[in-house]
Amino acid sequence: MMRNPVETIGNLIDKQSVCFISSVDEEGFPNTKAMLQPVKREGIKTIYWHTNSPSQKIKQFRDNPKACVYFCDKRFFRGVMLKGKMEVVDDLNIKKELWKDDMTVYYSGGADGGDFIVLKFTAEKGRYYSNFKSEDFEI
Repeated sequence: MMRNPVETIGNLIDKQSVCFISSVDEEGFPNTKAMLQPVKREGIKTIYWHTNSPSQKIKQFRDNPKACVYFCDKRFFRGVMLKGKMEVVDDLNIKKELWKDDMTVYYSGGADGGDFIVLKFTAEKGRYYSNFKSEDFEI
C-alpha cells in the first residue's frame, strides 16, 4: 500500500515526458491520445495541459467531460490511471499564466490568439500499478 499517494504519484507524473488522455466519442467509445507532459499540476487532483482548439478531443470533452489519464514509467514498469472530469478552459488569464514563449512552435498566435487552449483535469479516483500489484485509491 502506498504511504503517500500524492508524493508517489506526483513524482511519477513529473518524470514522464508523455502521457495518455482518453475522451469519449459521440458513439460512446473511448478515444486515447498521447500528450506531452502537463504544464501544471496541483497535487494529483488538478492537472493542466495545452492543446489546439480545433482538435477532436476538445469537442469530445465539451460534449462529455468524463476523462481518464494514464502516466506510465516504462523503466520500472509502473503506472497510474486517474479518472475524473476534463474541462476545456478558454479563460485568457489562465492561458497567459500557463503560456511559455517556446509554445509558439505549436501556437503561432500566442496565448491570446490562434488556437491555443487549455485542458484542466480534475481527478476523482485512481488506480496505481507497481511491483505486479494494483491498488485503487480515492482523491
